[in-house]
Amino acid sequence: MSEIYGNGIALTERVLDYLWGRQTITLNNIANVDTPGFKSQYLTFEDQLKERIKKASAGQNARVEVNRAIDRSRASVRTTVEESTRLDGNNVDMDQEQVSLVRNAYEYQYMLSSINNDLNRLKSAARAF
Repeated sequence: MSEIYGNGIALTERVLDYLWGRQTITLNNIANVDTPGFKSQYLTFEDQLKERIKKASAGQNARVEVNRAIDRSRASVRTTVEESTRLDGNNVDMDQEQVSLVRNAYEYQYMLSSINNDLNRLKSAARAF
């Protein structure tokens, strides 16, 4: 399928995996809102993925290199080290976590819609033959 859509579907699949991981981490933060000393975590992948794709695009065989860059990209889980305003040392901000959860859900839905549109175009083109 990469011959038809290039690396679009592979990239969308990878981003969906990362967004799923981000949602899992956000839900873990919410679940631990009352755990003394718990430090919230977050997942990042955008900058690292962007840099890998940018470097791979400049290569001789860009499509293959970009595909490799997508496959080799990794997300980073980081712990928030900000001072806590709570006496128990927990730094989970429920308002921030809920905003993150909703934003992530919208991003996930957008990516699902994107891959669905790609596959529908492929089905439509196949019916024409």
